Amino acid sequence: MDYQKIAKEVFLLEAKAVQDLGNLLTNDFNKAVEAVLNIKGRLVISGMGKSGHIGVKISATLASTGTPSFFMHPAEAIHGDLGMLTKDDILLAISNSGESEEIVKIIPLVKRMGIVLIGMAGNSNSTLAKSSDFFFNISIEKEACPLQLAPMSSTTATLAMGDAFAAALMKARNFQPENFAMFHPGGSLGKRLLTRVKDLMHTKNLPIVKIDSDFAIVINSITAGKMGLAVVMEDENIVGVITDGDLRRALASSEKSRFEFSAKEIMTKDPKMISADTKVVDAEDYMIKNKIDVLLVVENEKLVGVFQLYDIGSL
Repeated sequence: MDYQKIAKEVFLLEAKAVQDLGNLLTNDFNKAVEAVLNIKGRLVISGMGKSGHIGVKISATLASTGTPSFFMHPAEAIHGDLGMLTKDDILLAISNSGESEEIVKIIPLVKRMGIVLIGMAGNSNSTLAKSSDFFFNISIEKEACPLQLAPMSSTTATLAMGDAFAAALMKARNFQPENFAMFHPGGSLGKRLLTRVKDLMHTKNLPIVKIDSDFAIVINSITAGKMGLAVVMEDENIVGVITDGDLRRALASSEKSRFEFSAKEIMTKDPKMISADTKVVDAEDYMIKNKIDVLLVVENEKLVGVFQLYDIGSL
């Protein structure tokens, strides 16, 4: 049996389900975005079964991108958890059929509380669709499940619609990477966005040599500094940098004895520098773009530290 063929069929069916969503959008989507932007409360997500699992992810995405949100299990809602809701909230209810018993049961209760209801279903004639203030149609042509039983294309479409909603809200709020980092301080990306070069740079025992320093002094400075370079200074001004690569290139391109070289002859002029207040993520991009793994850190044109690419690995 060709299992790869089965996988490709799943990919095609699920991709089509997502692609078709664009044709199902109505102005309800715009109105729902505006409604969420104007609420004082939270955007509460609810769904049963697989829709509930997708709802948990959608809620997590919203909460981490600037829209306060949490997931409320519909079965628990009718046994007390409806108390989580306030009149300032909006409820996004998800049901592929639009007739999930648990969801249908909470609709009149939510309406009685005066809470705005956004419905997400694959049936525009369903109870959920007709009861919603704003409706998101997530109907699909065919499930990717070979038996047409397990929700596959439908859950993919649901997730995509939720992501589209979160993305629209992010754009409307002008949500920036710095905001994202505030909600993800423990993650690698969050740390890169919040951490500054000054937090990781090396400031002690910097490998500094004078412009007329001889080869032996340069070698000893690079070795002692353990940073793969020496900074060449003249009257407290940075005039160049000498890396391991500069040493190799100097020796390979000249017949002079290594003891005849001075720092001035080996150094690379105009070394790459960066401000101590630069975000680590920007410093990383700068180094990758310039194909270097070390930067001189300056403040008021004075050397204050050395920042290395591998330092970021500690985040």
